[in-house]
Amino acid sequence: MARSLGFVALQHRRRALGATMRAKTLTTLTTLTTLTTPPCHLPALHMSKNRPAASATPAQPATPLAAPAATPSLRRRMACWLYEGTLMFGVIFIAALAFGVLTDSREPMQNRHALQGFLFVVAGLYFAWFWHKGQTLAMKTWHIRVVDHAGRPLRLAHALWRYVLSWIWFAPPMLLGSLLQLHASWILWMMLLWVPLYALLARLHPQRQFWHDAWAGTQLIHAPPPADTP
Repeated sequence: MARSLGFVALQHRRRALGATMRAKTLTTLTTLTTLTTPPCHLPALHMSKNRPAASATPAQPATPLAAPAATPSLRRRMACWLYEGTLMFGVIFIAALAFGVLTDSREPMQNRHALQGFLFVVAGLYFAWFWHKGQTLAMKTWHIRVVDHAGRPLRLAHALWRYVLSWIWFAPPMLLGSLLQLHASWILWMMLLWVPLYALLARLHPQRQFWHDAWAGTQLIHAPPPADTP
């Protein structure tokens, strides 16, 4: 009987020792699993600590593209054309006077062809310089600017090419009068008819530009005056 009780007590101790060993083993395995778990399996609370805070500033809308510059009205361009002619009269007068002094010309018809060439060059330099800057005085008054097709300022060579092509305002009547040997008064009358006719031909252009601007790769655009700063 005593042996039976001792055997039962021994069995209870073995079971208790086995349970204790299993509990320690389970605790050890749990600890190792926690230490070796990759970051992606950790709880969301731990991951949120490493995330940068979302910006509170709302996204800015995309800046819209600038609309193409408007073409000045034909009436305004022709008013600028007439004002330009008035200013050019003074430039041509001073240039002709200087030519007469330099060449000692005492008669109006003396050195006539040389004078014409000289005035052609002076006018070309005058217009090319100011077009290269964007505006002549008359264009500033009427808020008009000349640029290339991309809206950029003209290079000096580009401005000179525009000057050569702009002679279409006067060349057809002058050439026709020279071929027909017409009197100067007839050439003047033809010019008075040709200038408004050529101006009206701008209505046939898609952007209502003058045709010499289309051929030269330039355009006239509206140039509003700068806003007054307080």
